[in-house]
Amino acid sequence: MSSNFQRVVWIVLDSVGIGAMPDASAYGDAGSNTLGNLARVRPLRLPYLSRLGLANIEPLAGLARSDRPGAAFGKCALASPGKDTTTGHWEMAGIILPSPFPTYPAGFPPEVLVPFEQAIGRKCLGNKAASGTEIIQELGAEHVRTGFPIVYTSADSVFQIAAHESVIPLPELYAMCEKAREILRGPHEVGRVIARPFTGEPPHFVRTPNRRDYATPPPEGMLLDQLAASDVPVYAIGKISDIFLGRGITTSEKTKSNADGMKKTTEAMSRHRSGLIFVNLVDFDQQYGHRNDTEGYAAALEAVDCWLPSLPVKDTDLIILTADHGCDPTTPSTDHSREYTPLLAYGPGTKAGVPLGIRNSLADIGQTVAEVFGIGKIPAGRSFLREIQKG
Repeated sequence: MSSNFQRVVWIVLDSVGIGAMPDASAYGDAGSNTLGNLARVRPLRLPYLSRLGLANIEPLAGLARSDRPGAAFGKCALASPGKDTTTGHWEMAGIILPSPFPTYPAGFPPEVLVPFEQAIGRKCLGNKAASGTEIIQELGAEHVRTGFPIVYTSADSVFQIAAHESVIPLPELYAMCEKAREILRGPHEVGRVIARPFTGEPPHFVRTPNRRDYATPPPEGMLLDQLAASDVPVYAIGKISDIFLGRGITTSEKTKSNADGMKKTTEAMSRHRSGLIFVNLVDFDQQYGHRNDTEGYAAALEAVDCWLPSLPVKDTDLIILTADHGCDPTTPSTDHSREYTPLLAYGPGTKAGVPLGIRNSLADIGQTVAEVFGIGKIPAGRSFLREIQKG
C-alpha cells in the first residue's frame, strides 16, 4: 500500500499503561492499571487526549468518551515475556523475545560480582534489589567515605551502578559500566547496565541527569536497521538511542526531563520535514511511577496534554502515542507493571475515530511505520496503516 505520510512522530509515554494484561498475576501485577487507577484516585484534566479518544480505549474515571474521537484508538498487548523498557521498545521495532531477560531479586551471584570487582579494582556496596532513590540515601554516605560504588538492581533486568560525581567522576563511572557490560553476557545478559550518578550531601543526595544506559545489542533486521538501509532518517529524542545502541539512528538528543523532551521534539519537527522522529518521555516512569508519586504522575500527563496541541503538525504527518509497559503509582509496588499500552494515531491524513481494538503486539506499531516508509516487512507485527489512512 502506498503511504500518504512523509513523517512519523512516534512518542512513547514511558510506563503509561492502561490495564493489566491477562497474565499480569504471574508478574505480581494483578489489578495494576496505571491510567485507570490514577484517574480514580486523582482527577485528571486531559481535554486534548480525551478528544483524541483516550477514554474510548478503556473507561477512565472523570474522563468522558469522545463521540467523535480525533484519533484512531486501541491498545497493545506485549507479546514478549517481561515488562521492562528494553523488551517494550524492542518489540515495537519487531523483536519478540522468546524468553525474558534475567532478573536478580536476591542480588547478583559471585560469578558476576567478583569479576566486576576485580575489573574495577574496588569492592561494591549494596548488591540487592532496591529503589534507586532509597539506596543512595541508605548507602550514599558509606560510598562517599569508602569510594566503593553502589551496585543494585530492580524487578527489571538491570545492573545499576550509583556513584557520587565528586567521588567517582563520570568518565570513570561510565568506564565501570562498560566493564560490567562486557561481563554480563551469556546467561547473565541483562537488558541494560545503567550509570546512576548523584550529587549532594548526606542525607540529601539527588540523582543527576547524567544517567547513561548500556543496552544489550538488539538482533539484526529490526525496524531501525531497515530504515537506515533504506536511507530513511531517524531522529531519536531521549533514551531511544541508548536502548538500540545507536543502531539505525541518524541523530540523537538526550533529554533532562519531560519538559526538555517536549521542547526538543517540537524543535525536531520544525527542522526535519520527513523521516521518523522517535521520542521517549521518561519522567512518568523514572520520576513518578517508581516513586509512587501519583500527583507528579498526574501533573506530568496534564503537561503533555497541554503541549500536544502546539505541535507543528503537517498535512503529511502521522502522530503515534503509546507506551512500553506500565508503572502504576497507586499500588504498593514501585516496579514496572505488566499492562496493555494505549495506542492513539492521528494526523490530517488519518481517518478519525477508527477503533483499532486490542493489538496482539507492540510490533504492530513498528510494522505500520515500516509500511509508511515502504521498507518491507520487519520480523513481527501486523500493520494498521490500511485501517487509518484516508483513501
